Amino acid sequence: MKRREFITLVGGAAALPFAARAQHPEKKRRMGVLVGLAASASDPVADGFLRPFRDAMLRAGWIESDNIDIDYRFGGPLADLTKTNTSAAELIALQPDVIYAQGLPATLAVRRETKTIPIVFTQVADPVGFGLVESLGRPGGNVTGFVVWDLSIGGKWMQYLRELVPDVTHVGVLCNPDTAPYAPPLLASARAAAGNVQVIETYCRNDSEVEAALSSLSQEPHGGLIVIPEPFTNAHRDQIIAQCARFRLPAVNPLVGAFERGALLSYTFELDQLIRQPIGYIDRILKGASPKDLPVQAPTKYTLAINLKAAKAIGLDVPPMLLTFADQVIE
Repeated sequence: MKRREFITLVGGAAALPFAARAQHPEKKRRMGVLVGLAASASDPVADGFLRPFRDAMLRAGWIESDNIDIDYRFGGPLADLTKTNTSAAELIALQPDVIYAQGLPATLAVRRETKTIPIVFTQVADPVGFGLVESLGRPGGNVTGFVVWDLSIGGKWMQYLRELVPDVTHVGVLCNPDTAPYAPPLLASARAAAGNVQVIETYCRNDSEVEAALSSLSQEPHGGLIVIPEPFTNAHRDQIIAQCARFRLPAVNPLVGAFERGALLSYTFELDQLIRQPIGYIDRILKGASPKDLPVQAPTKYTLAINLKAAKAIGLDVPPMLLTFADQVIE
């Protein structure tokens, strides 16, 4: 059940092609799009990305096959980035005016291929730590974009877990340290919001370690879990959800798609907005702006989602007050 619906402006859509021609009389431009979190155009993740992307481009006045040609490529599994790297190389070979990259592996792949073609990213957690930009305020090179969240969000995850489980005594914070170099500030912000709750760094590198770690957390009553979104946890999303259900472990799980797959509670960026926002930068770059002058931005909208079916399955009563703040609830 949706608690909040966003209004889609459609009244002026029919007139957009005429406005586009008036706004962009210059020569046709070329753009590359690397949908890094989907393996093909038929992937549901690709559809969820491309629909808002195309709508935002249309509203900015860029019409495919009219004043802009757009080449699409797709990523591959996180365990094997061969396809992602190949897709990046193919896009660079086409010499587009700008590349839009979704996710960290895709952004790193295109960045390795070019230091000159402008790149705008979305859904990247720590662009400074991964060497994509010199700083958030002054990117300094050919890359800029939108991060998934401010690293202080760990405090909000802890806050919501404590509201969800008022008698929680210990909380594991799950990630793979090899694939989440940005974990320390998230852990620090979670600790700052923990009060007298024990925070346990829970590091895992495979499914067996995930199972063992969550089993250990559940041995003592009043435990909980926070899942840090990163390449490993994203790839093992369904296993983490299944083990939380198996061990009846309340968890804040902000992985992309986790809530729809049965996770108990998610608090994360609003995906539709995070796909649309970078189009403003792409528009400016196509009109002559440089990525080095466009500061990296964070989302301005976040969504709190609660799955009451998942709560019932583990015997948890969700506090009514918390439900009043939820944007989305599954009954």
